[in-house]
Amino acid sequence: MIKINIDAMLVKRKMSVTELTEKVGLTMTNISLLKNGKVKGLRFSTLEKICEALDCQPGDLLEYEKTKKD
Repeated sequence: MIKINIDAMLVKRKMSVTELTEKVGLTMTNISLLKNGKVKGLRFSTLEKICEALDCQPGDLLEYEKTKKD
């Protein structure tokens, strides 16, 4: 599973979710869905905008986590 660590980057950059939504052009709902891992995909153009707004690399936002098998 891929986790999106927007919260950690927001804290590091001392930026609010509202400020990020304004810089990126996404709705609060879409940012919330990303933060909570409720999306199935992410466009590179959106990832680029988020990285630009947070002054980070994609690897700062994305983390691979092994899924547990029963």
